[in-house]
Amino acid sequence: MWLRLKRLYKAFIPAQAQPDDAWALAELSLEEAPLYKAMDVRDREHAVRVAKRLLERYPDAPSYAVRAALLHDCGKALRPYRPLERILTGLISLDVPIEPLHKGWRGAWQIRQHHPEYGAMRILEPQVAQIVREHHQPVSLWARRLHEVDEEF
Repeated sequence: MWLRLKRLYKAFIPAQAQPDDAWALAELSLEEAPLYKAMDVRDREHAVRVAKRLLERYPDAPSYAVRAALLHDCGKALRPYRPLERILTGLISLDVPIEPLHKGWRGAWQIRQHHPEYGAMRILEPQVAQIVREHHQPVSLWARRLHEVDEEF
């Protein structure tokens, strides 16, 4: 609960977010780095926390699983980070189609609901893309482990 309140605080004060970008970029491939860099600083901080926790819990995690953890929310980068949108779309669930991607509130709900697919479509390596695609509805082992760790934050 405390971590969620801290994340809410940082939603409104992005200068408080301090992702370990150097560590993340050292883990990612050259093709994946721009996807990570396009993410909002708050999402990058969250991604690094998730990836490091995944490694703490599973030291044998393969590189593709760590990279998926760093990119699991990269689909959210298709839209600017707006705290009130993030809160509202988290509280109220609407079923919206994946395409076409809209602007305004409808687009906010699309990003919330479909960001795993939006992110996966931009990732070249199939193993990384599959874990990102599954991270809210995991099927594979590493997607289940990523989901488990992501839920802690």
